[in-house]
Amino acid sequence: RWLLAVTSSRVEQKMGPKFDASQVIEVTLRVKGAEVPGGSSLAPKIGPLGMSPKKVGDDIAKATKNWKGMNVTVKLICQNRVAKVEVVPSASSMVVKALKEPERDRKKVKHVKHSGNVSLDEIIDIARQMREKSMAKELKGTVKEILGTAFSVGCTVNKTSPKELQEQIDSGEVTIPEK
Repeated sequence: RWLLAVTSSRVEQKMGPKFDASQVIEVTLRVKGAEVPGGSSLAPKIGPLGMSPKKVGDDIAKATKNWKGMNVTVKLICQNRVAKVEVVPSASSMVVKALKEPERDRKKVKHVKHSGNVSLDEIIDIARQMREKSMAKELKGTVKEILGTAFSVGCTVNKTSPKELQEQIDSGEVTIPEK
């Protein structure tokens, strides 16, 4: 037989530390370019920071005007209840933008096949922009990563398949600059 001794101790619930408005907080979102994201997706992320989802949504739409209709990653840098919007384009959105396709209404036109052609120079420029995100040691490796993205998007590079171009880079037929 066991004797249980229950001591009543008062449980104190404490709230977290008070929010410091001068602290810099970064929030990353994936949004459609030139569109105001829904308040229901923004409110839980920026509401606790004391900012209006509607105002921040308008700022995002203004900052992503050049990426109309495409998915783009946006970084909100929040300080003193003011959000600074910074567009962080992904490799796929940069490749689609390099195709120079006409703007489309995403509500009307669905499942677009991106069957255009991009020059190798444009791919190298995209690779230079994406260099800091890449895990490759050299620019050549980053170019091959972007070629893989071009293949998944469905476009050609210099009128050839991106896979063939990757093989040509490996064999040395196509040279990529060091920087």
